Amino acid sequence: MAKGRYRYIEPQAVARLGKLNLVARAVVEGFVTGLHRSPYHGFSVEFSEHREYAPGDNLRDLDWKALAKTDRFYIKRYEEETNLKAHILLDTSGSMGYKFQTDGLSKMEYGCFLAASLSYLMIRQQDSVGIVTFDDKIRNFVPPHSTTSHLNVMLQKLEDLKAGNLTNVSKTFHDLAENIKRRGLIIIISDLFDEPKEVIKALRHFRHKKHEVLLFHMFDKAELEFPFTALSDFVDMETNETLQADPKYVREDYLKQIRDFIETYKRDCGEGLVDYIVTRTDFPYDLMLSAYLGKRMR
Repeated sequence: MAKGRYRYIEPQAVARLGKLNLVARAVVEGFVTGLHRSPYHGFSVEFSEHREYAPGDNLRDLDWKALAKTDRFYIKRYEEETNLKAHILLDTSGSMGYKFQTDGLSKMEYGCFLAASLSYLMIRQQDSVGIVTFDDKIRNFVPPHSTTSHLNVMLQKLEDLKAGNLTNVSKTFHDLAENIKRRGLIIIISDLFDEPKEVIKALRHFRHKKHEVLLFHMFDKAELEFPFTALSDFVDMETNETLQADPKYVREDYLKQIRDFIETYKRDCGEGLVDYIVTRTDFPYDLMLSAYLGKRMR
């Protein structure tokens, strides 16, 4: 499987993530149960690909059109709907490009590592996963599949990403909720810098469509702790508007607002049956995933 060629798959992290396979498998099965999928193989399937006929194969699966064209026997292979289909929604708006430490990861870079790791885990388990990137609209839509070659496609998409533009989280989520037809797992990686009430409505739209939702709420350490001391210019990374302020006069009010911001999402996501994880970019992503998966198992 893809290792070493891509920035967002680190060999050391992959080795640690490999130990999560059993835990991750159980968590995924929990999501499948939550989606009320049939436990019976072949209950509901989608065409996947062809393979050559072998003795013992069901003749009903022969592709007669392929036989007429090639004079060879091919069997239609199907992807069983008991497997999970996941969409990873990655925010690439301007604010996701923020990082306080010059040698650290931006929120988007951290999100790329997270998306790559989750994709690796799911494809290794033969679940289907795709990636959607967005800012004020959908920029990339890679549909879910479960092959190694598909993982390479997604990793290349992540390599090419740059944070920029405004954001419109709620509209994007509403659009996706209407257009992702099959129930599955929606994994969101975003700082959610949009009106919380509208974002919550959009998250509920996913739940109304019977999706399971997992939300990684991204923060830089500086956004949570506000370590600034000197008179500073604070720049909006999406509009480039600048505000000069003395941190000692705004720190207390800022920290209260950020606490309220997080508590609003914790409360409303809990009520809406959305898995909500506050995610700090200064905490190793593979350890964060381990902690989440372990907690989900309990």
